[in-house]
Amino acid sequence: MKQLFIIPLILISSFAFSQTKCPCCTDNHFAFDFWVGDWVVKDTLGKPLGENSINKLENNCIINEHWKGAGGGTGSSYNYFDSKDSTWNQLWIDNSGSILKLKGKAEPNKMILKSELQPGKKIDWYYNQITWTKREDGTVSQVWDIFDKDGNLLNTIFYGIYHPKE
Repeated sequence: MKQLFIIPLILISSFAFSQTKCPCCTDNHFAFDFWVGDWVVKDTLGKPLGENSINKLENNCIINEHWKGAGGGTGSSYNYFDSKDSTWNQLWIDNSGSILKLKGKAEPNKMILKSELQPGKKIDWYYNQITWTKREDGTVSQVWDIFDKDGNLLNTIFYGIYHPKE
């Protein structure tokens, strides 16, 4: 009788172990991998804006960013896929104390993350939207836009093109 109980227990344990060996090795968790690497970031005219190092951490569960701006600013972000609500999330913190929380979805070769509505000084409410796009030439563009509460574009505050470091 004990043998009949032990065999299913072994099978269940081995199945559970195989399922948790790499819980972040799904297509969803790989959707932002096009951004992983070491980059020189330039504007659309080729002027250097900074450098960025993007790495995978914690058994593929986190994409970690380390930004160093040409003007001396630095910042880091943690990016992760939340399987509970099927969204990508970013927490950005920089050396000036600025914090930005974003949430969104991946599309093929693209990531679009938005903040919640925030009260503005010059306008009532706005939100941030950052879009990363993998380009055919191996570069990645990052566009940071500000929209009003109705979704009207107010301003593009950053447009960077990520070039792989040699």
